[in-house]
Amino acid sequence: MHDIPEVAAKPDGRPDNEPERESAAADQAAAGAAGLDERLSKAELAAREHQEAWLRAKAEADNIRKRAQAEIANAHKFALENFAAELLPVKDSLEAALAAENATSESMRSGVQLTLKQLAAVFDRFNITEVNPVGQRFDPHRHQAISTQASDAEPNTVLQVLQKGYLLHERVVRPALVIVAKPVEK
Repeated sequence: MHDIPEVAAKPDGRPDNEPERESAAADQAAAGAAGLDERLSKAELAAREHQEAWLRAKAEADNIRKRAQAEIANAHKFALENFAAELLPVKDSLEAALAAENATSESMRSGVQLTLKQLAAVFDRFNITEVNPVGQRFDPHRHQAISTQASDAEPNTVLQVLQKGYLLHERVVRPALVIVAKPVEK
């Protein structure tokens, strides 16, 4: 028959070459644990880096928000700066007219007309338009009716403007105060 090498048995019945397997398994387990520890430390390092990046991003977002709030506050505060600068020459013209000692009514009228032209030019530059709706249909979004008056004109037509209205970029700044036509009672 074939010669089978005899393996010495341990008292528990396991072959003698079993300690080699146990030490290999232990080495493998130790290597796995070391690899696991290494992966764990790498994961912890990555987590710390991500947390630090997140904190930096959060701080940057807070800074941007604060900067934007400050810019908005300044924009509100100084929004009228250009408009005010354009109005100063109009005020200067009015003061000059009042300071003139020997002004005739004609020269005063001429000065007021020039000042009104200056003011109209400022309004044009800043898209302020006049609402003078005589003869137009009453629009409650742009006009404020003070009273109605019997008239042969079509009902709800503006008969008279008591005070002009103004729009800023098509938004009502002040509605026109108007008298509106109503049908004549028979």
